[in-house]
Amino acid sequence: MTNVVAVVGIQWGDEGKGKIVDWLSEKTDIVVRFQGGHNAGHTLVIDGKTYKLNILPSGIVRGKISFIGNGVVLDPWAFLDEVDRLKEQGVPVTPDTLRVAENVPLVLPLHRTLEKTRETGLTSIGTTGKGIGPAYEDKVARRSVRVCDLADNTVLVDKVDGLLIHHNALLRGFNKSEIDRFVLLKSLKDLAPKILLYMDVVWQKLESYHMAGKRILFEGAQGAMLDVDHGTYPFVTSSNTVAAQAATGSGMGAGNIGFVLGVCKAYTTRVGAGPFPSELNNNLGKQLVERGSEYGTVTGRRRRCGWFDAVLVRQAIKVGGIKGIALTKLDVLDVLKKIKICVRYRLDGEELDYMPALITAQARLEPVYEELDGWEESTRGAQSWTQLPTRAIRYVRRLEELIETPVTMLSTSPERKSTILISDPFSD
Repeated sequence: MTNVVAVVGIQWGDEGKGKIVDWLSEKTDIVVRFQGGHNAGHTLVIDGKTYKLNILPSGIVRGKISFIGNGVVLDPWAFLDEVDRLKEQGVPVTPDTLRVAENVPLVLPLHRTLEKTRETGLTSIGTTGKGIGPAYEDKVARRSVRVCDLADNTVLVDKVDGLLIHHNALLRGFNKSEIDRFVLLKSLKDLAPKILLYMDVVWQKLESYHMAGKRILFEGAQGAMLDVDHGTYPFVTSSNTVAAQAATGSGMGAGNIGFVLGVCKAYTTRVGAGPFPSELNNNLGKQLVERGSEYGTVTGRRRRCGWFDAVLVRQAIKVGGIKGIALTKLDVLDVLKKIKICVRYRLDGEELDYMPALITAQARLEPVYEELDGWEESTRGAQSWTQLPTRAIRYVRRLEELIETPVTMLSTSPERKSTILISDPFSD
């Protein structure tokens, strides 16, 4: 039995991680975010009430002790707004239930300005415009303002001055107005007391909880194919989204993570630019958009839809150390007479069983499909295998064969109760 589980997306994000984390959180004591920022979008539907989270761990809605780890970049204004929004929905969010790592880098207004400026140019990759990428750049360049810096005015002033030397030069190069030093410092000093209430030594707290035998759930954002190292670069996010980041992005020892659960849809979607071999640019693709309500939680942008890509998912499983799959949105396929699965790629006449790294090669990939009969019956709301049509079960079993990993959970609607548990991640 393991008491530490990591949940990560293994497509291009938007796989339904929020619901899966919410379902598992009933069994857990602690929920941890370990990468990304408020560019994530996790939607929970609880007793008919919808909660949309961007930066806070999904467990907070269930009253679980929640942590934001050092691998996250935090927009302090967005953070406080989300806390207030949840409070208005009746969710108690206090420093007793929510803690933020002292070494979390901050996302500042200048990061949003820079990202939006870039996205309107020739190098647009379809980011959310939230400033996440530039914030991670500052982290790697060792010039970030971090949460702990808000506690020392001298350090804060020095950090801001060093930051503006870099960013104002960039803005001048884009013919944009420079950042006002006084305004930025004042805004940070004004919010500092509110943010510092949540600051903690997260790695130490997690170690303490782990030693006490508490169940800990790590909640990933985005998906494996958006990983800055292993995704479809450069059309990726700016952080590592694979499960190994759960350890690095929180301070939890990697050897303590006992089970990695990968979440993927029964078909494929992505938002923004980048390769998508199994994309459906036709009426069927539009049908999947409408049946699956495929619009981004953060941006509202329509998602691109296509057939399940077993090549891509299998690769994400191997790279991520995935032990089991939570398959979501099976019900979206209920009306289809025929269903295809991408089982290989063809590149310049040669067949491949992996996604190559070269961007021009990715753009030329052609999907090789296997076709199955659809079930043309409703699976929506099913809570057991016996409620599923035979052909729907056959489809799930074929996916398991192709991705070489068992399906341990199956979701048949956004509602929490519409979940089939095949194998409990906390028991394996």
